Amino acid sequence: MTQVEIRSAVELPVERRAFTLDTVDGEQLVAELALPVGKPPRATLICLHPLPTHGGFMESHVLRKASNRLPFLADVAVLRFNTRGTESVQGKSTGSFDGGVSERYDLEAAVSWAVAQGLPNRWLLGWSFGTELSLKYGVDQDVAGAILLSPPLHRASQADLERWNHVDKRVIGIVPEFDDYLKPDEAVQGFAIMRRFEQINIAGGKHLWVGEDQVTSVLNEIVKVVAPWAYPLPKVVELP
Repeated sequence: MTQVEIRSAVELPVERRAFTLDTVDGEQLVAELALPVGKPPRATLICLHPLPTHGGFMESHVLRKASNRLPFLADVAVLRFNTRGTESVQGKSTGSFDGGVSERYDLEAAVSWAVAQGLPNRWLLGWSFGTELSLKYGVDQDVAGAILLSPPLHRASQADLERWNHVDKRVIGIVPEFDDYLKPDEAVQGFAIMRRFEQINIAGGKHLWVGEDQVTSVLNEIVKVVAPWAYPLPKVVELP
């Protein structure tokens, strides 16, 4: 056995499946599913990346590191995809950026595919722009809830937030202390209309979660919600 320290570039054993998501309005989205090796997943993250016009894509580092680590460490399946018009090393999705409007069909296609595949305990994991899609369009989807990384509340309206009061789903906001758009005190006010909103503040955190300490904090909070059996994540693992 070999001991491996969990550091920024570490990729633990994982089964990867590349595929294409087809939206109801005819777009084809580049996608990938990361799975535990040799056993079924116990939970699923459906990832929605940051704003593509500002460099966001399915390879954005927190989402990439989730796919590199959580299948092995927590038995979590991680589904990532490029929203319409977004390009990464895996390829470019068809269509063009629509400011969070037609992207609702991208989210719906991802959830529908996960349901059809029988992936269990499905959660939306949005980051920045991805939190807006989660809040606006996730309430009616077949998911247990939504985890929001650095929610800016730029596109999601108070009416969008209020709709979550009428469903039995959890919404957890992970808010960095030094966020560029919505700091913890502002998030308390912005999400006040949501009766069941759970806010987790990360001391020293920033919007882009740069640095291994911040990534570790975020991944631990995610696992605490979707895979509590794996919390806290280890800092060292043994590999054959």
